[in-house]
Amino acid sequence: MGFESLRDHRKKDLYESAGLFCFSSIFIATYLHKMKKILTLCLLAPSLIFAQEIKVPAGFRVSEIGKDLGPTRHLAVSKQGDVYAKLSKLKDGKGIVLLKDRDKDGVYEDQSMFGNYTGTGIAIQDDYFYASSNKGVFRYALNVNGQVADWNTFETIVDGLPDHGRDNAKPFVFDQDRKHIYVTIGSWNDPCRVPGTGKGMSPCAVLDSAGGVWRFEANKLNQGFADGTRFATGLKNAVGITWNNSTKSLFAMAHGRGQFHDFYPQYYTPKQSQELPAEAMYEFKKVGDDAGWPYIYYDHFQKKKILAPEYGGDGKKTGGENALDPVVAFPAHIGPNDILFYTGNSFPARYKNGAFIAFHGQSAELKKGYFVAFVPFKNGKPSGPWEIFADNFSGQDLTKPTGPIEHRPCGLAQGPDGSLFVCDDLNGSIWRISFQK
Repeated sequence: MGFESLRDHRKKDLYESAGLFCFSSIFIATYLHKMKKILTLCLLAPSLIFAQEIKVPAGFRVSEIGKDLGPTRHLAVSKQGDVYAKLSKLKDGKGIVLLKDRDKDGVYEDQSMFGNYTGTGIAIQDDYFYASSNKGVFRYALNVNGQVADWNTFETIVDGLPDHGRDNAKPFVFDQDRKHIYVTIGSWNDPCRVPGTGKGMSPCAVLDSAGGVWRFEANKLNQGFADGTRFATGLKNAVGITWNNSTKSLFAMAHGRGQFHDFYPQYYTPKQSQELPAEAMYEFKKVGDDAGWPYIYYDHFQKKKILAPEYGGDGKKTGGENALDPVVAFPAHIGPNDILFYTGNSFPARYKNGAFIAFHGQSAELKKGYFVAFVPFKNGKPSGPWEIFADNFSGQDLTKPTGPIEHRPCGLAQGPDGSLFVCDDLNGSIWRISFQK
């Protein structure tokens, strides 16, 4: 065999070997990818069965895309469909979870974590990813693919906000022009009482630095508390806030106060303490709008604003003539932790522009809780009564529970395809709710 023939023969052998190697590599890679999918499905299998038990209206489908993620508080979904969740406790030293479904088959097989701080708020706006701690809000630059460019590099929008250890979450939202960012600062003093007494502080000094929503510049770095403007006041705490681009106004879900019966048994029975006051949705249109806390509360049975007992009330006297009326009132102590106005097109038309609310607690009045509710809206106003949209996250019959609560809905987000995402901060699950046309 001549030199040229030998070289050609060896080249042929090399090509065949290379081809076999490539084929084998592709086969192995495909096999490993499928095995990863199978493993992911196996890990999710018990949760997927549970997800099918979550009760939603006919035509909707629920799938659990992540579990055991840690206490997931609020959510953000990118244009690419990646799901981010903020944790209130670190898991493996990290406070932000990222889930990816690379081949868009509904299984989020990739899970990453970054950020070494806890918190609640999270958002994606324009060229940045945002997340909050219990003291501030930070942003990470996105690359051309819509991914966080560097998990270890971020800028500070605002820091040093009050954190007294109770009701200290810092959810945030942007207005329609992206000029301002609005941050909740909740009160650590539930009824604004003078310590050790049943008497209210007069005036309530807490309102100078908490019990409302503060406005900051969205594109100015390294701001402090003093740089903000108190936009909304009279909110004991509002973990669920959002900006409605149609009405160009801020909506907030107020957590109501408690502790009526302890100092005022002559006015309130233990049952009334369990069933008052209403948790309420408020709309704030201008700087200084006031929801009334701590001086008044809303009684959804009497449908009136009632003077708080710390300020001379007896459960019947009305007050707050200049305070806002609720847009919608809900049962007491049910814990609204997020609100989302639906702008997608994949759900039936009645859901368009309506509000979804994640409830984190349960109602003694209803013997229900841990659900996602819906309020229909038309022309910026509620157009019908609120209703339960997704139920049974608790996994229990709350009229006669037989075991521990399984999940507590906490955060909401809308996907680019119009699906609704719900997270839970008890056992760290995330669900995707879609509609099958």
